[in-house]
Amino acid sequence: MPIFLKRAYEKPDLNDGYRVLVDRLWPRGLSRVDASLDEWMKEVAPSPELRKSFHEGRLNWDTFRKGYLSELKNHRERLKPLVQRAEKERVTLVYSASDTDHNNAVVLKQYLKMLGAD
Repeated sequence: MPIFLKRAYEKPDLNDGYRVLVDRLWPRGLSRVDASLDEWMKEVAPSPELRKSFHEGRLNWDTFRKGYLSELKNHRERLKPLVQRAEKERVTLVYSASDTDHNNAVVLKQYLKMLGAD
């Protein structure tokens, strides 16, 4: 099944399937109940240095994406169960960034596809 992306501030839906927060920091102003998450994988989020550099504009999108893909190689084993889950059920990666095209969840989805997720 394909992996989907959704902002943390969008209302959870039963069609989201297995919801995984993929940010290192908890989304501001969102309660854990309202988030309705199945898992929080903060350890696979971009390193604090990479995240800060990108958000402060010191890194462009392409450089951030390449840096994060490089970091994700260290989490390959941790991500395999998520890939296996995505083969059986819908998985939604939840993120808090306002930019829906340029964020860590977009890169993580790409990496999960490289590991064999749909």
